[in-house]
Amino acid sequence: MNLLMEAGAAHTPQFPLYFTLVYVVGFIAAVSIGSIAWYNSKRPPGWETKDRPKIVPKLNNESDPD
Repeated sequence: MNLLMEAGAAHTPQFPLYFTLVYVVGFIAAVSIGSIAWYNSKRPPGWETKDRPKIVPKLNNESDPD
């Protein structure tokens, strides 16, 4: 019985590294794209006078008078 338990415990499958990398890269991409979209959207109340950070690109929008 102990032999079966040791054999089962010795072969523990690992989560593949590429799955973890896909999740990390996807999270970073989602945060980056979301930040750019948020900075290019209409300013919430109280943020109208704040400047856009230099790192965020300006997107052209026909309805945006800015």
